[in-house]
Amino acid sequence: MSNPIPTKQKALVIPAKHAPFVIAEVDVPKPGPGEILVREEAIGLNPADWMVHDLDPFQSNYPFIIGMETAGTVIQLGEGVTSFAVGDKVFFAGSVFNGHPSFRQYNLTAVEFCAKVPSNLTLDQAASIPIAVETAGLGLFSRPVNDADGGAGLTPPWEEGGRGKYADQPILILGGSTAIGQPAIQFSKMCGFSPIITTASLRNAELLKSSGATHVIDRNLSGADFAAAVKAITRDPIRIVYDATSNADIQLAAYDLLSSGGTADKTVTFVVGFKEQFRELGISMWKHMPAWFESGDLKPNNIEVVPGGLGGIPSGLERLKNGEVSARKLIVHPNEVA
Repeated sequence: MSNPIPTKQKALVIPAKHAPFVIAEVDVPKPGPGEILVREEAIGLNPADWMVHDLDPFQSNYPFIIGMETAGTVIQLGEGVTSFAVGDKVFFAGSVFNGHPSFRQYNLTAVEFCAKVPSNLTLDQAASIPIAVETAGLGLFSRPVNDADGGAGLTPPWEEGGRGKYADQPILILGGSTAIGQPAIQFSKMCGFSPIITTASLRNAELLKSSGATHVIDRNLSGADFAAAVKAITRDPIRIVYDATSNADIQLAAYDLLSSGGTADKTVTFVVGFKEQFRELGISMWKHMPAWFESGDLKPNNIEVVPGGLGGIPSGLERLKNGEVSARKLIVHPNEVA
């Protein structure tokens, strides 16, 4: 006999503007048509989580829950769901914006933005994937919908003619060791770009080269020295720069390196890992995602489990805020008792 689905769960809640997180009891949501209910077993932490808490850029109603990445077990199917079964191990991105935040024990997702965990990954590894891969992919492959919202509009490597299409063209990725920078490197390799030049702490150089980077430049260089290092690697026009870090000095130098006639003639665009705005691309990415990890085209981030369950999240976010996490993803087990 299957276990009954609980009606209440623990969640990490922001009770008031800029107030410290607290653990509270909230309702377990019910899946609607095309949705599944998942018992969360691993949650990925992101710099955006502490930013939403500290800077409060969007929220006006309290209390509320945040969190963006989930891996766990399907426990209930919504009406019309046939692509998943109870007991499946899945991973997906959630957020306060789509009503599916991750900092709790049970979560919902629409099935088109969810995937079964590949057989060669753990749930912890799967929880490191969603926002990183979505944001890297949307930044490279979505087409701008206005002057500053969207990505570079490259042909995705999973579409016909996309694999290797950009052979022998250089690409510059700022912040290669970040959770987003690593899949950006791996996607660039799938696209055929070469050289793939990235910035990072040099202690992470071998990791990034194993992911597809051909050259790793010290992230601590001045803008002028960084530009000189890039020019020593290639004199070919650089038409794509992907920035995962927003270091102002390096960013300005990279803009100067960007070739005239590059991405929308030096247009700067901005994209985040929200699926709704680029629905068709997002569905396509999630459909193909397990195969990329099974083949090794994409690799999960290195992970570090933060103890304490939901109660360990604030300390993990503080480490992210203070720049104390490098080349790895912090993971929390929400059902762990502190």
